[in-house]
Amino acid sequence: MILTKNYLEKLEANQIYDLAKFVVTENFKHHSNDNSLKDYKNDINSIYKEELHFKDSEVYISRDHSGLIFGAIRVLKWNFIDVLPLQKIFGINPLLVIHKPNINDIYHIGRFAIKKNVRDINLFKQLMVCAITSICKHKNNIAFAECDSKLLRILNLLGIQTTVIGESVNYLGSETIPIVMTYDGLIGFYNNNRHLVNDMLTNTPRPYVVTKNSVANISYNA
Repeated sequence: MILTKNYLEKLEANQIYDLAKFVVTENFKHHSNDNSLKDYKNDINSIYKEELHFKDSEVYISRDHSGLIFGAIRVLKWNFIDVLPLQKIFGINPLLVIHKPNINDIYHIGRFAIKKNVRDINLFKQLMVCAITSICKHKNNIAFAECDSKLLRILNLLGIQTTVIGESVNYLGSETIPIVMTYDGLIGFYNNNRHLVNDMLTNTPRPYVVTKNSVANISYNA
């Protein structure tokens, strides 16, 4: 288990490759698979190009004092034009699975990964709070995601309500499930944990201490 001082910050646009490399690397470590070095490089380039294309997105990361990334997550406000991973991987049209009337904004949460052997529940909660803050600003906002089956169980245990909207597929080495989350299903978790991020997140990193609370290794695949 790794315990260290970390820095919570927004990732700059010119550092998106770091996100792609981290997400793919950690998925290779977390999930047993037979992917080759060629597959590894192709996955990094694919994620990098996809994330570079998204303009209205924010990436949050946790680094140690040396700059090593310990955790990451990305939230995207959908413009109804860009092809979301939900569409690309599962062939699901977000507009056809929305049953809630009077939708305000639609978001996509993805690229959630935590470095293997870093088992900290507060780091998990902090990254989630960063991702859902915008969603929790309006009661008619919703968010889509594709997440590892292990992560889905953790989300539910922590009080985040999710709805599965399709069959699982194998993606980046693990069982990946498409879900939707509403304001009502997120606001409780947000209110209970937003204090973990308040006055901590800036464009200039500030230190925070990783605690000894544990959580299983987790990753959002898409």
